[in-house]
Amino acid sequence: MTNGLGTTGALVISLDFELYWGVRDKRALSSCQENLHGTRQVIPAILELFQKYEIHATWATVGFLFCESREELMSTLPGQLPDYADANLSPYRYLQSGTVGEREQADPYHYAPSLIRLISSYPHQFIGSHTHSHYYCLEPGQTAQTFAADLAACKKVARKKGHSPTSIVFPRNQLQPAYLALCKKHGFTSYRGNEPAWMYRAGPGAEDSLFKRALRLADSYVNLSGHHAYDKLFTSREGLVNVPSSRFLRPYSPKLRWLEELRHARLRRDLLFAAKHQRLYHLWWHPENFGSYPAENVRFLERLLAYFADLRRQYGMQSLSMEEAAAGWNKQKEGRHEAFV
Repeated sequence: MTNGLGTTGALVISLDFELYWGVRDKRALSSCQENLHGTRQVIPAILELFQKYEIHATWATVGFLFCESREELMSTLPGQLPDYADANLSPYRYLQSGTVGEREQADPYHYAPSLIRLISSYPHQFIGSHTHSHYYCLEPGQTAQTFAADLAACKKVARKKGHSPTSIVFPRNQLQPAYLALCKKHGFTSYRGNEPAWMYRAGPGAEDSLFKRALRLADSYVNLSGHHAYDKLFTSREGLVNVPSSRFLRPYSPKLRWLEELRHARLRRDLLFAAKHQRLYHLWWHPENFGSYPAENVRFLERLLAYFADLRRQYGMQSLSMEEAAAGWNKQKEGRHEAFV
């Protein structure tokens, strides 16, 4: 008997792949170069773990990263650019600064075509979208028109490289429901929504208070908001399936290393709950999060995936990408009464 999603639980994994574009407005490049170099070492390690444990995953990729050179990147710029009230949020202003190099070999911080090819070479890895420019959908000054132009640019460069993303993850989780119709128009069929708890509610950066961030941090170690394991998904009126987030996989922190076992136990309890109750659990992070302390982060991830493998043997828990979870839900809606895939 199914529960509306399937006869077993499922682990969905998505990664927000953005390199420097994701933190450009918050951190100087000089302060995170070591981390970004580490990201290039850790992505192959993550992929090896995914292959070892037969993990399906979605890599939500910033469109700029597909480009081979500055010339190609500049040729992909949308016809309409966002006019953020905070000008520092705009990557287009930054592009005029001369900081971005000519190509990936000389500038590993702004380009990643070789990494995208590597990801695509592994089984069960899906290339999704993280918008073209790491677009902020809830910041003052952006509009539906500039968001649509961003999506069009992203799809164009992805197609040029042989990809057709159907899943989208909104940068900084700034989900704008009014824009789902635009996502549908550009061929997207699923998106990652936010956890239903108040502390995870989407909003512009100015509303992300220290108190909310502190609560989210604490929630990674102690169950403050629930397991966020879902017995059903939801389809928007535009036809996009929401594959909502369950938990951000926080990276290793030397200052909090004494809490590592607590962090691991929190995730284990979440996964066990999802497995026992045939629910979907969606774990996400940025590969860049593992760039600092890669050994500790990879070791933690392997422990978690080994536990998932135990749950797969004991309860039949599945591993799914966002795309596969959405397709499975659509089959359920059509009355086929199948599992996720």
